[in-house]
Amino acid sequence: MKLRELLAGAEVADIAGDGEVEITGLAYDSRGVERGTLFFCVRGERSDGHDFAPRAVERGAAALVVERPLDLDVPQARVADARAAMAPIATRFFGDPTGSLRVAGVTGTNGKTTTAFLIRHVLESRGIRTGLLGTVKRVVGGVEEDVERTTPEAIDLQGTFRRMLDAGDAACAMEVSSHALALERTAGVRLAVAVFTNLSQDHLDFHGDMADYFAAKRLLFTSGQAEGALVNIDDAYGARLAGEIECLTFSPSGAEDADFRALDVSFDFSGSRFRCVAPDAELDIRMPLPGHFNVENALAALGACHLLGVPTDAAGAALAKARRVPGRFEPVDEGQPFAVLVDYAHTPDSLENLLRAARRLTEGRLITVFGCGGDRDREKRPLMGGIAARLSDSCIVTSDNPRSEQPAAIIAEILAGVPDVGDVEVEVERRAAIATALAAAGPGDTVVIAGKGHEQGQEFAQGRKIPFDDRQVAREVLAQMASARSGKRPDV
Repeated sequence: MKLRELLAGAEVADIAGDGEVEITGLAYDSRGVERGTLFFCVRGERSDGHDFAPRAVERGAAALVVERPLDLDVPQARVADARAAMAPIATRFFGDPTGSLRVAGVTGTNGKTTTAFLIRHVLESRGIRTGLLGTVKRVVGGVEEDVERTTPEAIDLQGTFRRMLDAGDAACAMEVSSHALALERTAGVRLAVAVFTNLSQDHLDFHGDMADYFAAKRLLFTSGQAEGALVNIDDAYGARLAGEIECLTFSPSGAEDADFRALDVSFDFSGSRFRCVAPDAELDIRMPLPGHFNVENALAALGACHLLGVPTDAAGAALAKARRVPGRFEPVDEGQPFAVLVDYAHTPDSLENLLRAARRLTEGRLITVFGCGGDRDREKRPLMGGIAARLSDSCIVTSDNPRSEQPAAIIAEILAGVPDVGDVEVEVERRAAIATALAAAGPGDTVVIAGKGHEQGQEFAQGRKIPFDDRQVAREVLAQMASARSGKRPDV
């Protein structure tokens, strides 16, 4: 595609040089540049893409998108914001794939991953090939792929949508992060439905305050990108949003004015049961995902699929065969006489929901292992410390992903919110903390390992990452404990 044609529709101040040059690819990282690429000089937190433009030209970049003129002998399109320019240009380059792909976008603090998984499961059960974009994995044409961030940059996002269409996908369930909305990664994405799950404290290191956080989430519903919307009115921010836009609503608590309601909710370790009242049906639903928060996720999926044209009775039947999402209330069972649950809960609200659900299923003591990530919202650390201490019989505070911070300093901030009473101890090394919790558990107890969920690595300073999977570590420790009791050597 010619550069000038590609830039049509984007807010370009001027084009210096040959606007008829042929563009065969897009990149915002100079390492991904090949001959014929249009390179975007994006300013980031730690680096400026303009500094890498010479390297991009050396690698064959045919033209540049810049915010200031550069002394380089290639055509340059000058824009006010190179990052913002990526979305409309990528949408045009890849042929506006979401004009054909039916996309369900799910945003909120908690529940995005499970809701997206459930939407995909329902659509696939109806014979609709559906892609997935989210925190745990990406699925394109039925093939699973690893992910680096919840919602990719606009070039990667539009390119993935194009690959989905080319691979035979007719729909896509995707998580939409507040970062992506604030940084305009999702501009140009057409949504068949937008879903709001809830909003509670998280990412204030990026947003500054809850008002800005909500404003970012709100963009998904006010930008004109979505044909339909579904909002959780049990959530205070959701109720506010529902009063501002045209949408369907859902209520896990059964509020009478909601379009989708959950009544008679019950759950155990095997799953959840509830009665769903919807505009087109009233039915009993059983699904193998325990916890009241999963009832919330299920209602969100039912409402989204309704807006996508799936009858609620058919969607409800599909939920009976839904699979558990990796690292979300995931049990680890090695034959031990107590329960072990691994969960991604890493916000105050999600940790409280997790521990309350675990408490309802626990006959004995509730033992919690958790930490907080470094280089992230520091304000939530004492809040999570207080929640864990208050709702657990015993709590072990440990390291999560410390990144550039000192684990001991993070733990100190967590402990600042812990009351003087209660059984709380510190074990900085995460594997040792998990081992300590499991060793302390007895028949009827529940051990909750929170914060990392599906993650398979632990992040340290300067991007160093070591293999670490809470589920695998728990299995190894449990096997060692069983071996010690039997006198046999563990096979791990």
